[in-house]
Amino acid sequence: MELGLGVLGMMPGAFWSLTPRELQAALAGRFGGAREMTLTRGDLDTLMQRFPDESATYDNE
Repeated sequence: MELGLGVLGMMPGAFWSLTPRELQAALAGRFGGAREMTLTRGDLDTLMQRFPDESATYDNE
C-alpha cells in the first residue's frame, strides 16, 4: 500500500483494482529492473514434488 499509494501516487480506487501483475509492472516501470519470471514445467514439477496435495482428488485420474 505504501508503494502504491505513496511512492506511485495512485488513488485508492486505482490501487485496490490492480491485479498483482499490474502492481508489479507499475513498480518495475518506476524503479526499473523489470525481468521475466516465468514458471517452467520443470519448476512446476519440482514444486509439486516438494509440496504435494495431501488430499486432492482429480476427476481425470
